[in-house]
Amino acid sequence: MSRNAPENEMMKQTATGVVLVMALFFSFRSTAAQLLDLRPSATNAPRVVIVEDSQATDAYQPRPARVAAMVERGLRNLTGHSSSRDAWLSLVSTQDVVGMKVFSSPGPTSGTRPAVVIAVAQSLIAAGLPPQHIVIWDKLESDLRAAGFFEIATSLGVRVAASASAGWDATNAYDNPLIGKLVYGDNEFEQKGEGVGRKSFVSKLVLQELTKIINIAPMLNHNEAGVCGHLYSLTLGSVDNTTRFEGVPGRLSQAIPEIYALPAVGDRVVLNITDALLGQYEGGSKGLLHYSTVLNQLRFSRDAVALDVMSVRELERQRRVAKAQMFRANLELYRNATLLELGQSDLSKLEIETLR
Repeated sequence: MSRNAPENEMMKQTATGVVLVMALFFSFRSTAAQLLDLRPSATNAPRVVIVEDSQATDAYQPRPARVAAMVERGLRNLTGHSSSRDAWLSLVSTQDVVGMKVFSSPGPTSGTRPAVVIAVAQSLIAAGLPPQHIVIWDKLESDLRAAGFFEIATSLGVRVAASASAGWDATNAYDNPLIGKLVYGDNEFEQKGEGVGRKSFVSKLVLQELTKIINIAPMLNHNEAGVCGHLYSLTLGSVDNTTRFEGVPGRLSQAIPEIYALPAVGDRVVLNITDALLGQYEGGSKGLLHYSTVLNQLRFSRDAVALDVMSVRELERQRRVAKAQMFRANLELYRNATLLELGQSDLSKLEIETLR
């Protein structure tokens, strides 16, 4: 062996080590890109993509093919991927159980519209997600059934589930000193003792079954929360003992962001879609088309707070145009959400792109 052999061997080992480190580095970058592979903002501001199609509805009813095209376009643009499959796989894996959260109590016309849910589900299935891994869900089975989601789930081969029917996990709850009037179905209903009624327990569906959540919320006014949007829909649909927060804006302003901040709830959300085909500026959870404006839009973002504030502002604009009664929107809720680092409530700090 020559005198240079040990040196050569050391150089080989060093080179191998450098290559290995570089491989690990680029592997890490690739993995991180897959986990957070959304098209970057030039300003690092939260991105919102609005897809608008003037032909998306006809006489207030969605046109399924147009809506499906809007879903594909918004998804690809938000993630920066040229194919919908790659776009979805940057958000979920084929091993995930993906819960599509809908707001079904207003019915199929003013709540989350079935055409949007069908388009998202079909796109997920086309991307390789097993239909049995897709769950259309809301709090109450009766609302889901009345809105037509049981029939839709059967036709698509996906699941449908109600968080209240799944039961509540006694080990995971939101604690608030405000004591609620417990109703049938709440975890502590008819229990007695100190502290009973102070907790809102997380549904076993959300905590134990779903690994990722796609939140599809309508643009529908709410007198205390401003909008029956992403934060309101997901939080109050995920826990029990929620009647104690309703009717008082200040209570909702505290409870909704704090519940959303629970790891079992907000951390599972990978995509928010505002169903803005119509915007209803009065009526709350009742479907009232004469208080609605046709917008023909779907709005996409990872930032639920941003989308909700945009909806609140749009509904204010609609009320002004209609010369309807104005009321002060509860923006404290969304400012509190920003303080908890759940999203951005300042619209001037968003990057908004509209595709027509």
